[in-house]
Amino acid sequence: MNKDFLSLRDISSEELLDLFTLADKLKVQRTFQPLSGKSAAMVFQKPSLRTRVSFEVGLHQLGAKAVYLGQEAIGIGERESVADVARVLERYTDVIIARLFDHSVLMQLADWSEVPVINALTNHSHPCQVLADLYTIRQHNKLYEGVKIVFVGDGNNVVNSWLEAAMLYPMHFVLAAPEQYNPNLSVLKAALKSGVSRIEITENPKDAVRDADVVYTDVWTSMGQEAEAEERRKAFRPYQVNEKLMSMARPDAVFMHCLPAIRGEEVTDGVMDGKRSIVFDQAENRLHAQKAILVKLLEQKREPKRERKALRRKLASLPE
Repeated sequence: MNKDFLSLRDISSEELLDLFTLADKLKVQRTFQPLSGKSAAMVFQKPSLRTRVSFEVGLHQLGAKAVYLGQEAIGIGERESVADVARVLERYTDVIIARLFDHSVLMQLADWSEVPVINALTNHSHPCQVLADLYTIRQHNKLYEGVKIVFVGDGNNVVNSWLEAAMLYPMHFVLAAPEQYNPNLSVLKAALKSGVSRIEITENPKDAVRDADVVYTDVWTSMGQEAEAEERRKAFRPYQVNEKLMSMARPDAVFMHCLPAIRGEEVTDGVMDGKRSIVFDQAENRLHAQKAILVKLLEQKREPKRERKALRRKLASLPE
């Protein structure tokens, strides 16, 4: 792995599968604490439920200490420069977990920090979420070559991370979105150029979900876009994932949502709470996938060679 986990492009296809295997082990070995004595700074400009709790609980289970720092506490980029925050936190902690509005701030943190930085969400991407999503699809025996994953709605940061996932694992990824809400062009071009997966973008959600294995959606208006809420509601109304739309997917297709959901907008109660919904498996798997990321990053971080070897022996000895 690279020093940091800023996007799914920081890992290889082989490392992706290794993370899944490690997550399997950590999921059942709750008393294994390879990060005892370590600490993590959690720099959060945005509020959260799943991201904060999954990281804090995961760090606790691994034996590490989490220090939560909201925007009001440090004012990153306002009260204090990003560079100074990074250089202070690297002296105190072993890893920085950042949930930020602006992706450029994350990149600055990583540039200035000597300790690993993890992207816990920015306006550009959400790699921890999509890693957990892939792990969840695998858990439900649907992660096979050519799996058809259809994202219905905004071509947002989650979609950008799905396109990066499509550079690692061969899938058929389809985005159904209004033209003005397509994903980041450079990420899309890179995914197409990689040639790993079949990628399509359409404005027709009904055509998109035909024969889908996975139907995925997200809120139409994210934090920071509140001024556009009404305009977005009008644009995305035909893209609601409801029972009728789900009926056009494969009979065994599953429904996914990264949460929080606005029920009655992007998804109906019937789909969210239906038998095909695996949204709460997704939420749980944030914990297990992120624990694997933490262990892998800190395994390679400036530890004496003897300690690295000892940790790897312990990991290898864990039962499946």
